[in-house]
Amino acid sequence: MATLCESFVDLETSRGAMRVHLFTPEGGGRYPGVVFYSEIFQATGPIRRMAAALAGEGYLVAVPEVYHEFEPLGTVLAYDAEGTARGNALKVEKEIASYDEDTAVVVRFLLDHESCSGKIASFGVCLGGHLALRAGLHPDVRAAGAFYPTDVHTGTLGLGKRDDTLERLRSAEAALLFVFGRQDPHVPVEGRRMIHAALEDAGADFEWHEFNAAHAFLRDEGTRYNPALARVAMALLLRFFTEKIG
Repeated sequence: MATLCESFVDLETSRGAMRVHLFTPEGGGRYPGVVFYSEIFQATGPIRRMAAALAGEGYLVAVPEVYHEFEPLGTVLAYDAEGTARGNALKVEKEIASYDEDTAVVVRFLLDHESCSGKIASFGVCLGGHLALRAGLHPDVRAAGAFYPTDVHTGTLGLGKRDDTLERLRSAEAALLFVFGRQDPHVPVEGRRMIHAALEDAGADFEWHEFNAAHAFLRDEGTRYNPALARVAMALLLRFFTEKIG
């Protein structure tokens, strides 16, 4: 395990500054970079703890604030009805092109970072799982870990609710890791089957894991947290990253 330095940087996009929270292993080495996409609530305590744990395994982790063009930099939405409503509203107000531009900006930053080895992966949970998959379409992203990604099977992310993520994943060059909870109402069995069939038919490079767990079972706050399964799922992610970028 590595000791860490936590910091942030404000990167320019065509839609204004984007705050990116950095979790950097200390020791002067060069580490694979991971773009870690949050839930709709942005960089909450649980997200920061997951990012720190991943960085402690020897990764340079960058957590972008996904709603930077709508909310003041540093905003964290609460895990309550108001925060959920705001986060869900913004995810379909933000343009798909903006999500993709954010990825390109963060990837470029990591590639230029003195502590980055030049190998890049993406990881995300909930909304962030979907964004991690879209990041896997970037030519410099070698692997994408998507934990209970929402809106992929419905194609309803972004302004107009008409994303092309699933269709483009059929020809993705990045390796893909999917982790789902079978009791997740946001990605029901029909949706999971649709995603799996599309990737299988396309011959995509992917692996697939399902657990008896609720949506957001990695989040270490609230009643849905399953610590035992969270440890197993993160071990799968670490093994996947070791194979693909480690």
